[in-house]
Amino acid sequence: MILLCDIGNTHTHVGLGSREGILRKRDMPTEWFAGTAGKTALKKFIGRSRIEGSAFCSVVPSITPLIHRVIQDLTGLRPLELSARTVRGVGIDYPRPKTIGTDRLANAVAARALHGSPVVVVDFGTAVTFDVVNRLGNYVGGIIAPGLAAMTDYLHEKTALLPRIVIREPTRVVGRSTKEAMLAGAVHGYRGLVRELIESLKNELGEDSLPVVATGGYANLMAARLPQIQKVDQNLTLQGVRLTWLAHNH
Repeated sequence: MILLCDIGNTHTHVGLGSREGILRKRDMPTEWFAGTAGKTALKKFIGRSRIEGSAFCSVVPSITPLIHRVIQDLTGLRPLELSARTVRGVGIDYPRPKTIGTDRLANAVAARALHGSPVVVVDFGTAVTFDVVNRLGNYVGGIIAPGLAAMTDYLHEKTALLPRIVIREPTRVVGRSTKEAMLAGAVHGYRGLVRELIESLKNELGEDSLPVVATGGYANLMAARLPQIQKVDQNLTLQGVRLTWLAHNH
């Protein structure tokens, strides 16, 4: 088994993989790894599984050395940290490679391996990110926008009358209440954003068609009425981490 971790700002996704794919997955709060709860939860998740290797990506610098230590303590193995230096399976055509979020590199690796190139990944997480692999198989950059929950939470926190809402499919475009109006703006508005940005990417890359893979918490909701998204893969980031480990241990 390969122990895989994707450390995000809010959640950490952990998985057990093989040389063929992801076998099991669990999400846990990233803040757990600032104390002992993360190590306890990870130990329980691993159970009796025999771990032959481990790899992770992290966008939380304060947690990175902690997760490294936890994995080494639990498995006795030094984990591979995915970075612009260690990434395999995709080239990098970007001015400052070290500034690329390693989860974005993992997404690019998996998308190219599973769907070819060119390809675009849209990750609906705390931020909505677009990551672009061109026809040559190189990561060339992307787009970052505020996430759906981040936007609606901001409206709630910065205004006196706008409530906190639960993101779901709106029943109409014209909201008949404040919550309905906010929901329509978030969901329909973000679908419009995705459509427009995909068209702009196609034009800039000179591609008549551009495969798009979605991942992240709101991927299924947003892709439901967006034909521009061909595939939803909630394991995409962990797949990229797995494939990077395999490239180092083939």
